[in-house]
Amino acid sequence: MELGLRRLTVLGHEIRAAVRPGTEPGPPLLLCNGIGASLDLLQPFVDALDPRIGVVRFDVPGVGGSPDPRLPYNFPLLALGVGAMMTRLGFDEYDVLGISWGGGLAQQVAFQQPRRCRRLVLVSTATGSLMVPAAPGVLRKMVTPQRYRDADYAVQVAAELYGGRMRDRPDDVRGLMHAHSRVGSRRGYLLQLLAGAGWSSLPGLPFLRQPTLILAGDDDPIIPLANARIMARLIPRARLHVYADGHLGLVTSADVLAPLVADFLRPA
Repeated sequence: MELGLRRLTVLGHEIRAAVRPGTEPGPPLLLCNGIGASLDLLQPFVDALDPRIGVVRFDVPGVGGSPDPRLPYNFPLLALGVGAMMTRLGFDEYDVLGISWGGGLAQQVAFQQPRRCRRLVLVSTATGSLMVPAAPGVLRKMVTPQRYRDADYAVQVAAELYGGRMRDRPDDVRGLMHAHSRVGSRRGYLLQLLAGAGWSSLPGLPFLRQPTLILAGDDDPIIPLANARIMARLIPRARLHVYADGHLGLVTSADVLAPLVADFLRPA
């Protein structure tokens, strides 16, 4: 499937984006990816999503095909850039889906752009610095981008990091993270880590206006399930769905989760 790749300059930064037009009118779905992951990683989910729904993906500065930023950034600044990018692409209103690190960015977009962000989908994510943390061994492996740079290492740690289907088929991570994904710089990965340092959505969750779908795996070593339950209690218009998979369930269980997302975005 052709990605519909674009090169945009947003707030002085060059951004690689991909747009899949929907076959019917309506707000597109903006995808915010996990730390270190390029927009290519979510291709299985995009392929499984109802073609009536348009999709916008992008690489944050320093990741995938987006060059390193000149200066560090934080979630509020990045959310501002996301809004500017969507304006450049011609979208006044959109839905937002964030996975893992991108779930933090998605929450920030919802806070900052309540009139433009219509619906919110949070997948395998939490509330930032104030959350139920992963085990220390998992956190240590998340500090570096080695799993994106070394396919053999990615297979070695797949079960421990991602859980779910990766426990039985760890070699599948080669196809997901190395066959087509583009690797960003080490500096870009570090800046992503710094962007979320000290950030927490926890105090603001009761004030989120958007209808929110929370998707969480029952075997996610990186984001323990308790985090999703906390968010579901605090967000006024939230609905929680627990699926039988791990941290990468959005792509490894795309055939199950994509229809759920589509039904939430385009209710009958």
